[in-house]
Amino acid sequence: MFEYFENLIDPYTAYDAEDVPPNKILPFLVMMLRPFRKALALNTVTSCMAALAEVALIYYLGRLIDLMTGTTPAEFWRSHWIELVLVFVFILLFRPLLQTLDTALIKNAIQPNVAGLGRWRSYRHVLRQPVGWFEADFAGRIANRVIQMPAAMGDLIFQVMNTLTFTVAYMVGAGILLASADPMLLIPLAFWLILYGILLVWSLRRIRPAARASSAARSKTLGFVVDSFSNIQSVKLFSHTKRETEYAVDILENHRKTYMAENRVVTAMDAGLVTLNGVLIVAVVGWALMMWTYDVASVGVVASAGALALRINAMTGWILGALSSFFRALGVVSEGMETVAQPIHMQDSTTASVLPAARGRVQADGLVHHYGRGKGGLDKVSFDIAPGEKVGLVGRSGAGKSTLVKSVLRLFDPESGQIQIDGQDIKAVTQESLRAQIGMVQQETSLLHRSIAENILYGRPDATQAEVEKAAEQAQAHGFILDLEDSFGNKGYASQVGERGVKLSGGQRQRIALARVILKDAPILILDEATSALDSEVEAQVQGTLYDMMQGKTVIAIAHRLSTIAQMDRILVLDAGQIVEEGSHAELLALDGLYAGFWHRQSGGFIAT
Repeated sequence: MFEYFENLIDPYTAYDAEDVPPNKILPFLVMMLRPFRKALALNTVTSCMAALAEVALIYYLGRLIDLMTGTTPAEFWRSHWIELVLVFVFILLFRPLLQTLDTALIKNAIQPNVAGLGRWRSYRHVLRQPVGWFEADFAGRIANRVIQMPAAMGDLIFQVMNTLTFTVAYMVGAGILLASADPMLLIPLAFWLILYGILLVWSLRRIRPAARASSAARSKTLGFVVDSFSNIQSVKLFSHTKRETEYAVDILENHRKTYMAENRVVTAMDAGLVTLNGVLIVAVVGWALMMWTYDVASVGVVASAGALALRINAMTGWILGALSSFFRALGVVSEGMETVAQPIHMQDSTTASVLPAARGRVQADGLVHHYGRGKGGLDKVSFDIAPGEKVGLVGRSGAGKSTLVKSVLRLFDPESGQIQIDGQDIKAVTQESLRAQIGMVQQETSLLHRSIAENILYGRPDATQAEVEKAAEQAQAHGFILDLEDSFGNKGYASQVGERGVKLSGGQRQRIALARVILKDAPILILDEATSALDSEVEAQVQGTLYDMMQGKTVIAIAHRLSTIAQMDRILVLDAGQIVEEGSHAELLALDGLYAGFWHRQSGGFIAT
């Protein structure tokens, strides 16, 4: 039975991804909950029926008292046994089935799948954002919003279906029951509903911003904690455990204060609610007693009215808790939408095509990108790299080398100018197909917290184990991989590397990254200080592998250690965002310009600043 309801809705059903999602809560929820329309409609019906069944029981309690009054037990059983059997069947069979169906729909079919669908779509949406978008926020906060927002969305649906729908149906049923006894009994109920509505409006105006502030503080706290733990090596190396702990006090205190502000509203609402409930009980039961006193109502009416008043009294406490949960969840959804409902900052053109297998010609014409600051980055850079040509990029820190490489990879769009691969504007092709034609080894390599084999296979997921091992051998990594064993007993290529590859040394991580790019075998190769983490002996071995990798490929290599690029076909020298010199190593030395100065001022092979 459980599996039937759990599989009633597929959270991973195909959908048209929104590049610009709705930024208002209601349209956003409507978009997310589209696959659940039929289940939500059915759950509305079952919730209303469950509420009316509760009212029916209270009604029958009053009827039962009236039937028992003024008759003998024998006469009572002789006249009403069939009716009682039917009521018992209703209580023992129909009501449990109805309640089980209602609960299974919300708890097994809707709530977990809403969370699953929300997480999948949120993760997929966020993953499409450009690299710069991630650099502007805490990874921990982004992750918290992706995970917590959809769960809160499920809680919202649960509170609406389990509380709001049930309560409205119950109040309607209660009104009908009281009116059937005497319409005058609706007066205290109506008066109470008006006061209750005023209390709710007062509370909601205050609890929603308080809940949102509390949710934002919670995300900030998580982001801070994740940031500290992710950089634990720096914390320890600089002896800042105490400093981080003291810094945490301010963030934790802000979290505590926002949570207390939220709870103040809840406490004030609870006090007002208890007072109102007292008024309801006294008014309804007192009015019914007055009617009984003047022989206008029966004992059963008094019992039903009292039972309804007490039930509503109990329900309002439940409603208070549900509303607190509702608006807490609403705050989480609202805050989470700041991340998961942001438009995709860099989109493929609607007419974007797939870049075919590249020959490797890379051209730039008038590239300008200042990161919106008006300076720095690139300033009118143009170049033409022929297929199979090896080009080195040299320049001081901040000269624009990394910006140039990121432009070729289209990690952002330049403010003006154009880049072409084989004569095709890279804006006119899909980002995925563009980057599939480029292999890159970075200076600071981070690996996924997965096995060695999975990290290498990232270069080409359909590769065989033999191809993985061959790539590792070429990267001088096969030997140390076979000696690895993690804390779970996994060995060799099955061993886990830890978060960002922390269980490996810098040189080992770099060689795994090299193996990954070797396996990818892309026609364009970008090397950003590719051997900087290697010791001299391993570097010498890997350099031979790199030169083998370069054969037949277009290569763009950034290096501060000029000896690693001296053999390139051509070297571009960047300064202040412009190409100021270009030529072979010998030609640039003969020019006796900036490059020659770098070469002569090198200490240990590095450019002096």
